[in-house]
Amino acid sequence: MQFTPCHLGVFAAASEQTGGPGASTRPRGARREVIVGGRRVRTIDIHAHCVVPEAQALLGLTTPATRFGQGIDEVGAERLRVMDEQGIDVEALSINPTWYLAERDVAERVVSIQNERLAEYCASHPDRFVAFASVALQFPDLAARQLEHGVKELGLRGAAVGATVADAEFADPKFHPFWAKAEELGVLIFIHPQGTPDVARRLRGNGWLANTIGNPLDTTIALSHLIFEGTLDRFPGLKLCSAHGGGYLPSYAARSDYALRVHPEMDTGVALRKRPSDYLRQMYYDTLVFTSEALRHLAAEVGVGQLMLGTDHPYPWQSASVDHILQAEGFTDDDRIAMLGATAGSVLGITR
Repeated sequence: MQFTPCHLGVFAAASEQTGGPGASTRPRGARREVIVGGRRVRTIDIHAHCVVPEAQALLGLTTPATRFGQGIDEVGAERLRVMDEQGIDVEALSINPTWYLAERDVAERVVSIQNERLAEYCASHPDRFVAFASVALQFPDLAARQLEHGVKELGLRGAAVGATVADAEFADPKFHPFWAKAEELGVLIFIHPQGTPDVARRLRGNGWLANTIGNPLDTTIALSHLIFEGTLDRFPGLKLCSAHGGGYLPSYAARSDYALRVHPEMDTGVALRKRPSDYLRQMYYDTLVFTSEALRHLAAEVGVGQLMLGTDHPYPWQSASVDHILQAEGFTDDDRIAMLGATAGSVLGITR
């Protein structure tokens, strides 16, 4: 297993410049300890990526890590160094799906290799890493079995999925067996966007819009379908966590409520048990938003108890994620402790 390239210079520079509440004075290279209200706080990063090149090779893909020739020992040590500088105690590793178009036998092999390598790596650093299983969601029955095997046999903490599976939305009934298994196991499903190729023409040009706009939009659409098609009513015990603060949905959720009042004929006939915006408070979100006001607003919309620290490591979207939480105004010590790791520890079953 290897980690995707991490722009380490960016991370190191940012982490060395951080300070403020919770920062500790420490020798260069020592592990940063995060303090809140005089207490040492365990921090857990819910959103961290890696790749397994040997699995990607089965799909005909060459990963960036392979191109840079980075071995697992070297890259793993480097990641731990950056985690120590940032004050991240535990990372929950996930692999963004690249296998949803693969045939069944190939997808099965890819997932098997990835899950076994993830489990092995976490076992080699049991106090620093946990991981989400990969699943072949294009075959929901297989995905359900892979999830169960990953959780019960390999010690993985849930599954990481994209926001769609090829052209299919997660609200499609064919995915019900997978959601049922996730609900039965009581594990977290981490949803990471894959962009919106249906609007690729509009996202051309400057600004890296396919990611800047496309990724949050992908999440927004996925969550909206899960709400409006009744999936969250059918599986009320589902534990879902969305990357990037849930995309745009938490910032504009009230429009969904008003849409049903203004144009009720546009509803699909599914009788929801509550207002669309109310479902936001039964899902989880990472804290990967970019200002203190954005974090405050997200917490106001979904509840601070639904937020978990997310860095998107190794991508340098938010290299000061711990300080982002420590320095945001309007939160109590208990709020900060929850976002930094207490909620994730409870949801992921990290007790050590």
